[in-house]
Amino acid sequence: MHLMNTKHVTVTLLSALLLGQRYEKPSVVKGRTDVITVTPWLAPVIWEGTFNPALLDSIYKPQNVSIAATVFSVGKYTKFLKDFLETAEQHFFVGFNVRMYVFTDRPEEVPQVKMAAGRELIVRLVPSSNRWQEISARRMEIIQKLIEEELVDQIDYIFCLDVDSLFHARWGTESLGELVAVIHPGYFKSERRGLDYERRPASRACMAADEGDFYYCGGAFGGAVKDVHLLAKTCRENFEADAKENIEAIWQEESHLNRYMWLNKPSKLLSPEYLWQDMVPREPEIRVVRFSGIIKNYQDIRPNFSE
Repeated sequence: MHLMNTKHVTVTLLSALLLGQRYEKPSVVKGRTDVITVTPWLAPVIWEGTFNPALLDSIYKPQNVSIAATVFSVGKYTKFLKDFLETAEQHFFVGFNVRMYVFTDRPEEVPQVKMAAGRELIVRLVPSSNRWQEISARRMEIIQKLIEEELVDQIDYIFCLDVDSLFHARWGTESLGELVAVIHPGYFKSERRGLDYERRPASRACMAADEGDFYYCGGAFGGAVKDVHLLAKTCRENFEADAKENIEAIWQEESHLNRYMWLNKPSKLLSPEYLWQDMVPREPEIRVVRFSGIIKNYQDIRPNFSE
């Protein structure tokens, strides 16, 4: 494992400078002033204009970090795989060691995509379902088991991503952290009362009216393997405990993820650049769309769209 710590960052930064890395001197009085760049608990919020890509890569590259990504492509969602995988090759941790795990009930429909050196596509069979909610909810269990059975002591970081999405620009080392959340593009300007949390007290995902920092995406999250394992395990346990009482949170695992991250603050937040929605106009704060959910007909791809 090559998880970063302060000493490693300091030593590697010094090495990068000695090797000739050059960049503009940081300023304490200039920078993004139109958006929040640090949370009240001092976690950085990553936007275009807040980081130096070349410098970050020079820090992480000597550490030989490895990244896993999971994507679920069940039923008709396999139609999105080709574009997802091809754009990931162009923009997602380019030049780094990446294992891309595709979980699908239709392995014969997984496209052949040429992977760069150090990158691997791994296909795993999962059951199909007649309810898209079950497909969504089952992800946490599968991610937990993947980490326990394959990734511990092999992979440093893992990101869990929605397949009905495309990469458009760099998603790289600026996103690495212990527990990483993406601020949902639909709610990044909303007050607490407007956040779409589970509000029923009977659910273990419940968020009271005076709780919550941001509304986080279930379609993109990640971090260090051990931290994502604890998130997935906890969300799975809470979801299953709810199910025994015939309760299903409003947005399944996303609701439980938001509750978890309220109690366990993410160490880094990614701005809505990291999961924008193509069906809405770009807000002025969004200088770059890095990853986005594409426009689709849910009635066509979800087996029980009306629920």
